[in-house]
Amino acid sequence: MPNPTFRFTHYDLKEQPAGAIIEVTLSAVNNVRLMTATNFQRFKETLDFKYIGGVAKKSPIRLTIPEAAHWHLIVDMEGHHGLADSSVRMIASPARQQRQQKAS
Repeated sequence: MPNPTFRFTHYDLKEQPAGAIIEVTLSAVNNVRLMTATNFQRFKETLDFKYIGGVAKKSPIRLTIPEAAHWHLIVDMEGHHGLADSSVRMIASPARQQRQQKAS
């Protein structure tokens, strides 16, 4: 069971290709952390972990997947007043971007 002392929402993004773009919508300022499966495990164990993202002061925000891997997204309230309502959607994948460029 996750161990962090603050509340968070977890999204399992499964395997994603490098260059895929995700869009995160928030109802309030919160932390948005994109991390690999290994780092998510470290997060749950309250060990040091690496992530992409940080404090999201505006919504929506977009993050680009840097490498092909199994990815997790955490929205958390650490340092903020409460846990924001959130949603995540894939807005682009490298294959889709290439098709759009060829069509123009």
